[in-house]
Amino acid sequence: MLDVQGLSKRYPGPAGAITVLDGVSLTLPPGGRLAVMGPSGSGKSTLLSILGTLEEPTSGHVHLDGIDPFAASPAARAAFRNRTIGFVFQEHHLLAGCTALDNVLLPSLAVGAPTAAVVDRAGSLLDRVGLHARHHHLPGQLSGGERQRVAVARALVLAPRLVLADEPTGQLDSRGAAAVTELLVELAGEGGGMLIVVTHADAVAARVGSIRRLVDGRLQ
Repeated sequence: MLDVQGLSKRYPGPAGAITVLDGVSLTLPPGGRLAVMGPSGSGKSTLLSILGTLEEPTSGHVHLDGIDPFAASPAARAAFRNRTIGFVFQEHHLLAGCTALDNVLLPSLAVGAPTAAVVDRAGSLLDRVGLHARHHHLPGQLSGGERQRVAVARALVLAPRLVLADEPTGQLDSRGAAAVTELLVELAGEGGGMLIVVTHADAVAARVGSIRRLVDGRLQ
């Protein structure tokens, strides 16, 4: 499970510390889903950065399946992040010179050449997100919705325990947003995986399920 207790983040400023997160606590069981909503600047992206171990909290703790990643060395934390956490962002961040299949396989390269099993899973994920005829297309040959589907498959290729999505449908029309959200909910939860989606879209939040609002750094 994901257990977050008393999470705070402060940054130094000329007039004193600026508090972005203020005592955030949440738990997610295996298979749990959560949508986080709130106004711009409320700390949503900072929260995801900390949950994804990209940024350290000022105080509080994050435990994922009983492990505190911030107690590990930077190298061990990076390995934990690659193995355990998948990211989907509003910008798909695909490599322009790589095919859809190669982009999906990118997370596996951190531990060497991808195994046959990982290659098979990457192809299967592309098929499941509706891109069975696009494995060898470059990002420039794909629509915006198709590129975001590749990003979803990439986030899931190593079967992460926790999937974090930051406005993953912000650049899609309502039909594309619904399709991508449905894929995230379906695929992230397989095997007990957990999903947290930051979104401004009510329809996306409703499909994710449980909704909490982050206002002035506090999760309500």
